[in-house]
Amino acid sequence: MQKPLLGNVASQLLELGPKLVRRPLALVPFRLKADVLERLLGLLLAQQAEDEELDFLQDSWVAIHVEDMGLEFEVSFDGRWQVRQPTNAEVTFTGQSKELLLIAAGKEDPDTLFFQRKLSIEGDTELGLEIKNLLLSIEFDTMPSPIRHSIEKLAQLIQQLQLKANPETA
Repeated sequence: MQKPLLGNVASQLLELGPKLVRRPLALVPFRLKADVLERLLGLLLAQQAEDEELDFLQDSWVAIHVEDMGLEFEVSFDGRWQVRQPTNAEVTFTGQSKELLLIAAGKEDPDTLFFQRKLSIEGDTELGLEIKNLLLSIEFDTMPSPIRHSIEKLAQLIQQLQLKANPETA
């Protein structure tokens, strides 16, 4: 059965959006991306850092691979966030930007995406579970307002596009 025109457009937007960002993002020097990520993580996880909930990350590196955007980096926390280019992380999370954004917005459960093979976790399973639990402990309402609203709006857009692209799953 053929998708209606609106469904095709929605599918194409979901696929092309990250690809449009990929090229300009590739032109940004890694150090600049790392600085932005360090500041963003500092804002998002300030309470967890204050409560010493990030101690398990000391001397450990977690790789994040956002496949459709070609974005790869590793993070660690040793009293401050550190971001580096991928070398040798203990655990690697891999997914598409839309799934990772929906997790950040609290609209999708990482376990569900893992079992649907939309999120992969490889390496140190125990560290991966601690990271997943850390992500689930972040209270969306406590995020800085501009970040929270941006994530929320993007997540809503993605969900609307997914509905239009796959109306039979609604």
